[in-house]
Amino acid sequence: MSLLSHAADLLAMAPSPSSTGTPGAQPPAWTQMVPLGLAVVLFYFLLIRPQMKARKEQDSLVNALKTGDDIVTSSGILGTVTNVKDKTVIVKIADNVKIEILKSAVTSVSKPTGDAKPL
Repeated sequence: MSLLSHAADLLAMAPSPSSTGTPGAQPPAWTQMVPLGLAVVLFYFLLIRPQMKARKEQDSLVNALKTGDDIVTSSGILGTVTNVKDKTVIVKIADNVKIEILKSAVTSVSKPTGDAKPL
């Protein structure tokens, strides 16, 4: 006997939905949507909301950049801001060495303490 005919025999022996229980005893349709709704809420609080919060923090960090701030870029470059433009900043990374980077590449900012040697 082939697998297909065996599966057909099993389906034929299964009770039909109308022969079990009372007719119309199915749960309301909205109860099937509850797990989907819970999944959407879970995704919002675990994925979307933290990303929005991190993006707001990054935007406020970038908007607060000013001359003299010590920064670290996403590529690991350390330097001191010497000029702030609309979308870029000029960063001094060594004596007589300045580079222009995008503001979005700045990952952290620390105010100069005065104790440390300038770069």
